[in-house]
Amino acid sequence: MTAAAGSISGRGPEPGATRGRSARLTRRIRFYLPAVAIFIGGLALWELLIGLANLQAFVLPKPTAILAALQANWSGGRFALAASAQATLVEATGGLAIGTLAGLVVAFATARWVSARAALLPLAVAANAIPIIAFAPLLNNWFGVLNPLSKMMMAAILVFFPIMANVTRGLVQVEPAALELMRSYAATEWTILRKVRVPNALPFFFTALRLAATLSLIGAIVGEYFGGSSLVLGRIIVQSASALRFDVTWAAIVLGAAAGILFYLAILLVERTVMPWHGSIRGGDS
Repeated sequence: MTAAAGSISGRGPEPGATRGRSARLTRRIRFYLPAVAIFIGGLALWELLIGLANLQAFVLPKPTAILAALQANWSGGRFALAASAQATLVEATGGLAIGTLAGLVVAFATARWVSARAALLPLAVAANAIPIIAFAPLLNNWFGVLNPLSKMMMAAILVFFPIMANVTRGLVQVEPAALELMRSYAATEWTILRKVRVPNALPFFFTALRLAATLSLIGAIVGEYFGGSSLVLGRIIVQSASALRFDVTWAAIVLGAAAGILFYLAILLVERTVMPWHGSIRGGDS
């Protein structure tokens, strides 16, 4: 009766719950504060050393000069950074989707059939061993220099191998005891795949996807070096460096790095949503 009356009277949260949230917030601040401090201190040191050494902008511009170039060229002018970053993100996202889908298909095929493993794995390893820049002229010839699909395929080539290799490992390296238990219940291969192999492969998949997200941006930007629309980050980097506008060059590089970080954080958020039961997720929230 007293507890009910207390809840009806609109009392706030219990002191223990408030202290728990405060403790979690304090731990998070302590975890991220060193990284933030190092980042800000690194920028300040960069700015100071450039001024003391009197380095020219073509060697290394100051962070303030890069920020000014980012602001001045954000929405217009010869180097429209916002539109270029958006176009590159579209190419990277498309390449990530294509490479991930192809990697998953090959991974499930190689995990299911030994004959497919013997045929596809050597081809995948051989394709991964070829320098990525060797594909750029071929893809531009196949899909067209101005076609964003050629840059997407560059990104997809980089994305494919880590997805395929990690997911294959997750599907194959299952605890034998779990397989024996499922087979003792006369479970079909489809049931084993759905109940055991796929959950086991999810951590491998998201680990590969975090890596692939940054690789997709690298592939898209490298593909842009070899021609295409002028409003993409790769072409902005090439053109601004040719015009000795290295502040713009660095601004485009910073945008590419920021996009990679956002990709990584987005996938990390999806990972926490899809598999909150995994030990690495629960351990990070404790």
